[in-house]
Amino acid sequence: MPAFYIGRQPIYDRQLKIVAYELLYRDGDNNHAQFVNGDAASSQVIVNACLGIGLERLIGEGLTAFINLTRAFLLQTYPMPLPKESVVLEVLEDIVLDEEMLIALRRLAQDGYSLALDDFVFTEQTRAAFEVVNIVKLDVLALGPDDTRKQVELLRQFNVKLLAEKVETHEKLAQCQALGFDYFQGYFLSRPNLVQGRRPPAIRLTVLRTLALLQDPALDFKELEKAITQDVSLSYKLLRYINSVATGMPRKIDSIHQALIIAGTSCIRSWATLIALSSIDDKPHELMVIALIRAKMCELIAIATREKAKENFFTVGLFSALDALMDQPLEEILESMPLSDQANVALLRHEGSPGKALRATLIYEQGGDPDELRKTGLPLDTLSDAYLGALNWANQAGKALF
Repeated sequence: MPAFYIGRQPIYDRQLKIVAYELLYRDGDNNHAQFVNGDAASSQVIVNACLGIGLERLIGEGLTAFINLTRAFLLQTYPMPLPKESVVLEVLEDIVLDEEMLIALRRLAQDGYSLALDDFVFTEQTRAAFEVVNIVKLDVLALGPDDTRKQVELLRQFNVKLLAEKVETHEKLAQCQALGFDYFQGYFLSRPNLVQGRRPPAIRLTVLRTLALLQDPALDFKELEKAITQDVSLSYKLLRYINSVATGMPRKIDSIHQALIIAGTSCIRSWATLIALSSIDDKPHELMVIALIRAKMCELIAIATREKAKENFFTVGLFSALDALMDQPLEEILESMPLSDQANVALLRHEGSPGKALRATLIYEQGGDPDELRKTGLPLDTLSDAYLGALNWANQAGKALF
């Protein structure tokens, strides 16, 4: 199983008792952060901490995790995938506190999250942030004694806690304690330690159960919403995907309930099924791309030929790769899936309209023999357009999913 790493540096109160840990991105066992994409680093810390190790196990019961977030991550409108009672969201020092960012911070504060400003220097332009901020972190090493004192005096007018970071010596700790800092962090107290975890392979039985639930036609609107929202990882990934260019939604979607109303239950079932399958991480990436192309090509054929229920065509194309993804015969998999008879015969015998679309898709995948394609009875130009459209969509969807 592949390993992953998280840096963890303690934060102390005035009695020098550990009250929190700052979680830091690490890309290997050298205990240094080396990354180009800050958004990806933030995402990786969250995924590894919450899903890979478990947040409480990583920081300890009753303690808090400080997590650095980039501007793009803070501005997103889908729900933050972090437990508000256990985290402090750090606004990095290079983030401009403009009106757009202030609106985002107000929204997070209203949702119950605690906010910290990292490596902060007070100016009149940043005054508006203090209506929502809970903690201010000052880099006392970079500021020096005089500027640190000035910043503390300015910040005491606000109802915020002050955290001294980069406390490198006993003398610096004593100075910060005398200035009235509430929290302390730095190499003198403790260097970051490295925590290693291992990503287990996807539990395929769980994936199959999720797929079966999503495909159950008896599931009504409220039950479908509950099934998705109870799975934090699924709902987070689904909202991220819905708001990507791959879906072409005209507006931002902020909740699963809103998504079901705007996109429709059939569409959300299809997309949630896609997300569930994409969680199978012990299979080649190319295999999931093939499933994406098949699903979209079948759907585009349905649209071009004016078939009803195009979502069924999408599902048939997507599920045609289930045997390879699950290492199990397709017949056995379908026995546990509440699919319609039309979908089953399409998948197993390539019969009916969805089956014909799937057969044409598979022929195209294998090289697109014109004689074989003509036997499907579908126009060649329709198939060509559908294949090219599916390739383009799969590329966009892949970026949103993986």
